[in-house]
Amino acid sequence: MTKTSSVAQVKALLDPASIAIVGASDRNGSWAKRVFRVLKRGGYKGTIYPVNPRVETVWDGQTCYRDLASLPGKPDHVVVLVPGAAAIDAIRAAGAAGARSATIFSSGFGEGGDPEGLALGAQLRAAVQESGLAVSGPNCMGNLASPFGFCTIPDDRITDFTPGAIGLFGQSGGIVMAIYRALKSRGMTPAYAITNGNEVGLTTADYIRYMVAQDHVKVICCFIEAIRDADDFLSACAEAFAARKPIVAMKIGGSEASRAAALAHTGSLAGSLACFDAVTRPLGVLRVATIDEMVECADYLTHGQIPAGSRLGAITFSGGLKGLLLEGAERNEVSFPQLTPDTTARMKELLGVGTSMGNPLDAGFAALSSAEVYFKCIDIMLDDPNIDLLLVQEELPLVEGQNAKAGNLREVDRMVVEGARKPVAVVSMASYMYSDFTRAFREGFPHLPVLHEVDKALKAAAHVGRYGAMAKSAPAPRMPQKLTDAATALMAQAAPAADGRRVMGEAASKQLLGAYGVRSPGEAFAGSADAAATAAEAIGYPVVLKLVSDDVQHKSDVGGVLIGLRNGQEVREGFARIAAALAAAKPGAHFGGVLVVQQVSGGTELVLGVHRDPEVGLVTMFGTGGVLLELVKDVTFGPVPLSEAQAAGMIERTMAGRLLDGYRGGAKLDRAAVVSALVGLSHLAQDLGERLESIDVNPLTALPSGALALDGLVVLKA
Repeated sequence: MTKTSSVAQVKALLDPASIAIVGASDRNGSWAKRVFRVLKRGGYKGTIYPVNPRVETVWDGQTCYRDLASLPGKPDHVVVLVPGAAAIDAIRAAGAAGARSATIFSSGFGEGGDPEGLALGAQLRAAVQESGLAVSGPNCMGNLASPFGFCTIPDDRITDFTPGAIGLFGQSGGIVMAIYRALKSRGMTPAYAITNGNEVGLTTADYIRYMVAQDHVKVICCFIEAIRDADDFLSACAEAFAARKPIVAMKIGGSEASRAAALAHTGSLAGSLACFDAVTRPLGVLRVATIDEMVECADYLTHGQIPAGSRLGAITFSGGLKGLLLEGAERNEVSFPQLTPDTTARMKELLGVGTSMGNPLDAGFAALSSAEVYFKCIDIMLDDPNIDLLLVQEELPLVEGQNAKAGNLREVDRMVVEGARKPVAVVSMASYMYSDFTRAFREGFPHLPVLHEVDKALKAAAHVGRYGAMAKSAPAPRMPQKLTDAATALMAQAAPAADGRRVMGEAASKQLLGAYGVRSPGEAFAGSADAAATAAEAIGYPVVLKLVSDDVQHKSDVGGVLIGLRNGQEVREGFARIAAALAAAKPGAHFGGVLVVQQVSGGTELVLGVHRDPEVGLVTMFGTGGVLLELVKDVTFGPVPLSEAQAAGMIERTMAGRLLDGYRGGAKLDRAAVVSALVGLSHLAQDLGERLESIDVNPLTALPSGALALDGLVVLKA
């Protein structure tokens, strides 16, 4: 679906000229009756047609029609509240009647994985595709579009249809409504609340594109259980990022089965959320873990300016809060940098030399006693070049007259509107409820985010700071393909694995990696003990012998790797030992010979990899390698392809990255060579595209000059 049709189809769903409710009922508590009631309460202007062959009138005498074909006018939107096969028939009838859209509330279309439900789900999907309808659901709770006075969510608590600046949607109706209520309690009214359920029709990507096209929407909040089409989803995220409309996403679900079946280490170490972050963070998606975290981000993004980064300043009136902020900074990936000497000098002149001049600044009674001093403190802190975002302590009043100094925030809001040099946000010590007075009071400073509680506030600051930093970075360039006829021939020789995937041998994998700048030591194949000894003489001792067998992916597990061989006799004996070890560990396995490899000494063992996540596609991996890989799990993930800056950032996020700089007197290693190898690997993954399942380079040894892949495994899809 193109961007234009996505927007048009969602518009058809949310702004219909008329509505037919299939499954109309007068039964108390019925969803049909509640949908009718909420449509009326919201002021829907179009015609509403009840449909049920069993009754003649409903809802205070309104005519009820036998079926969609019997309606006196064309239904523009159809609400489907009948189950199973009847819902499928309703969708076909809606298409035949000329409807443009439908919402399917019914469940039982494979949510639990039962065969009967999956079969019904497949039939429903086919019916939706044949009808051409824009469909939300099944297994959903309806939709709200305040700009059009349209609401089919059967919730009597929805009473306010004022359009706000938030676009909200999600695959769980219960979660969407919980988010909606949490936002409302903080004085934020979503313009849209869409429950997309199982997504047999419209998908998350379509809703993102629609929200991007709405000028009044500043932030997109969503709850994601599963991604239907990774390319379409990531493309929509990229469009939102280009439009500078942040996506705040709660993501659940996993891909444990795919990791359990992984042939390469990378897949077994990947986590669904780590993979999701790897590909969506560079596109500006802010993944949150809780509804509270989403609310804080939404408050900031609805009211505040995006900071350039995550370096914070703070003005507090409590030494205890100052301590909490400092302790919370590291675990929430933000920092409170030192103030510049100029800032410190100006503060001393303003507050007196006895005041602590650290960051956060404990302004104490000096600032509390004078609004003028308070505003001057803010002005001085905003001048500091080390600060991206300034936090000011405050808690909003529950009743009139409870906190007179909170009125100072109107002046701070004015400072922001008139061009404050940095963003400013309010932070409280703890979370607290808003009264009606609080919400009305809060409207007096619409350009100041009001964040609750230290950890939640710092998490929000980290998210928006990361977004601001990402907005300044260039995307990874699309490099020309390097796949040659020789590389294609190498891939054609890949051996089939038990599950149908095809595994390239170590020598072929290294050749392919070498074409992308991932260098390897000198090596040669040997099919006999004498050939191995001859190859070793040519390469130079000491050497390593490695098993060559299409039946073994991890050679060390079967005794297929011998190191430190220093003469021809040791090489010949080693050849025989490897053959015997394979026969003992895997009787009947094919022994193809050995690779004779130049032994590399020193350096640090790293791992590079690529994994295909079933939801978001290919991701890269970097971390500590060698035999400790799965024990220490010091790894991080990134997108495909990578820019040099992104590769460097991945390295920086690991303990392995510290080793490259010569940890505790160790030799400084060639970080640039590791970056180059990681970028090259990502370009290989990009060029292989749908043909690739995974790549393992373990270990890649980083040396004082250069980096060498000591082992490599490329796994192709079936």
